[in-house]
Amino acid sequence: MSINLQDRSAGPVTAIQTASGADSGNSRRERLARACHGLGLLGTLERLRSMLRRDVRILAYHRVLDVDPTGPGFDFDAELVSASVEQFREQMRWLRAKFRPIGFAGLLRHVREGRDPPPRTALVTFDDGYDDNFHLAWPVLAELGVPATFFVSTGHIDSGLPYAYDWLVHMLLRAPAPRLELPQVRIHCHMPRDRQGRRALAARVLAGLKRLDDAAQGELISGLERAWGMPRRPHPQCRPMTWDQLRVMQAGGMEVGSHGVGHRMLAKLPPARMAAEIHGSMAALRRELGDAERVISYPVGGWDAFDDAVIGQARGAGFVMGCSYLSGTSPLSHDTLYALRRLHVERQTGRAEFRAMLAAPEVFGHPSRMPPTAGVQVAR
Repeated sequence: MSINLQDRSAGPVTAIQTASGADSGNSRRERLARACHGLGLLGTLERLRSMLRRDVRILAYHRVLDVDPTGPGFDFDAELVSASVEQFREQMRWLRAKFRPIGFAGLLRHVREGRDPPPRTALVTFDDGYDDNFHLAWPVLAELGVPATFFVSTGHIDSGLPYAYDWLVHMLLRAPAPRLELPQVRIHCHMPRDRQGRRALAARVLAGLKRLDDAAQGELISGLERAWGMPRRPHPQCRPMTWDQLRVMQAGGMEVGSHGVGHRMLAKLPPARMAAEIHGSMAALRRELGDAERVISYPVGGWDAFDDAVIGQARGAGFVMGCSYLSGTSPLSHDTLYALRRLHVERQTGRAEFRAMLAAPEVFGHPSRMPPTAGVQVAR
């Protein structure tokens, strides 16, 4: 048995997309979604789909913030801001009214009992573990009674340091350097003077960086830190949650899972390092939050971020399910439990598009970002 990780519904998508191209896709989906919503078609689409498919919708968020992430006051990755507080509250109200939000523990019960999940089952997840999850997202979830799972990189919870990819964006936005020379990712250019240009450059660097192995990724980022005199340090705009905050949320009915120890692309690590990332994160979760059945979300989560070896170590460490960042939904079977797809919520996702994405994910879901050579088979 094998699972094809290519996103066939969306077609091949290049790893480096321009901001205008992404915005164009968003606006087209939003226009179509508004038309379907205005005509009252979304409910019909969802009912017809429920008759044909028994799968689960898993929403993927990163950050909830009440700032303009593209403005001059925000010095980190704007693409990781999934929603404002008001957007998020409206989305969760709709989810609670029209779907059946549950946690992974409830999903696992259906698997073990050999039952399909009920129609309109949906889960809410957050990757990375930013402290705005606690301060801004968690109060909304508690107010509305919607469960969610927070996948945290345990080493960052311990240290309080920003994530490496975030710090790379921060350096590119703030460094006074006149040129950027990164032969590893084939970038040789003058540093743009405007913030929009620097953000576009940061997107190119990140896309190229994630094609490298782990050691090369680390050396590129640490090399810039040394060259520009910008060593990573705690920053109020990019702060991980604390263990005490996670304990509060867990006691309030939220689930906490793994996003590795250091937010590394697991399939790009040497085998021993990869195993240490997975087992180390489970050990930290047990130490700080007690024994419980936990789920892992593979950092970055694309076609080259996890493979059979990663899945084998996740099983061996005791994780009961695994989430990718490949776009879509998944039927519940033993072949999909460690490669669950998710639906990406982005700050450009409007009201109609969010509702349409839940009703008809194949049409309105954001496409996975992957090279045109994708189509990797993950054997089971």
